[in-house]
Order: sequence, then C-alpha cells, then structure tokens
Amino acid sequence: MFDVGETLFDETGIWQRAADVAGVPRFTVMGILGGLAARGEHHSRVWELLGVEHPASMFEPGELYPDALPCISALRSRGVRVGTVGNTPEAVEDFLRAHADFVGSSARWGVEKPDQAFFRRVVDEAGVGSADIAYVGDRVDNDVEPALAAGMVAVHVRRGPWGYLHDPPPEAISIRSLDELPEALGV
Repeated sequence: MFDVGETLFDETGIWQRAADVAGVPRFTVMGILGGLAARGEHHSRVWELLGVEHPASMFEPGELYPDALPCISALRSRGVRVGTVGNTPEAVEDFLRAHADFVGSSARWGVEKPDQAFFRRVVDEAGVGSADIAYVGDRVDNDVEPALAAGMVAVHVRRGPWGYLHDPPPEAISIRSLDELPEALGV
C-alpha cells in the first residue's frame, strides 16, 4: 500500500503551482513548509501563516518519481497486490487506478491520516489482515507510526522534507528509493 505525495509523486510542482496561484514567492512557501515539517506541524498551516486562502493545485502525471511505476510493476509481476491511498483529492485516484489494484483517497473516504479510521479503511479495502499489509510512506507521523499502530508492516522512504527530517522507529523498514522495496519486503 503506497502513500501518494512524496512517496509516488514529487510534490515540488504542486507546491510551486500553489505558490504561483496564491501570488507568493515559491521560495517563501518552500521555506515555511520546511519549517513546519521540522516542527512537526501540519503542512496546511503554510497558507494560514501567509494569510492567504489555500489555492487549488493538483499532481500531474509527469511528477511521479522515476522509481514509482517500475516498483509497482515489479511488485505486481511478483503477484503482490498493490494499492495507493493518501491524503489527497479524489481526482488523484483516477490517474493511479491504471497502475494499482485498488485506490483510495482521504477526500472520498472522509477521513485523513494519521487517524486510525483511515488505516482501518485501508485494511477493509485490501481485504486482508493488517499484518499482511506493508504501508509505504515518507512521513513518520502520518504514515509509519500509524501503520505500525494498526499492525501493518511500515516502510519509510527517505525523501521529501518529512522523509529527511524525521527518523522512523527501529521496527520500521527504511529505504532510500522504491527500487529497494521488493528486496526489503522479501518478494
């Protein structure tokens, strides 16, 4: 089960487009975002601190990390069912549906990570026990720790601001690239 932002998609473009729409310098948005990540605060505070409304922005297919689709293909070729879910708009599901066995979004489900209800929904959608699910994400607070609390195998991919600023607990698998995932999972 893959998180979406900063796990499959590089969020740089989405933040830059949002800054442009809001009329705020990109560097300012990125700097505030990094500060929030370092302090463990919610990323949406960027707009509150800047005093602007949260601008709409969406991932684009070309913003997938280069290792994302090859990893998904490698896992699926080995008989592993693959899902993608994240704190995203429902429209993100449309693109990912072609690459995964099932998809989900916080918008459609009406619950966001790190709420345990989100992870219970992951288990329901996967149709297997929580111990049979590896949840792969960049954020320790939103992905790794709640996945562990739900009884899943947690995999931390070290990329994006949260992925570099926060260290996963020792019981999580840690990788630097999705290229490492099949071997890390032993599949």
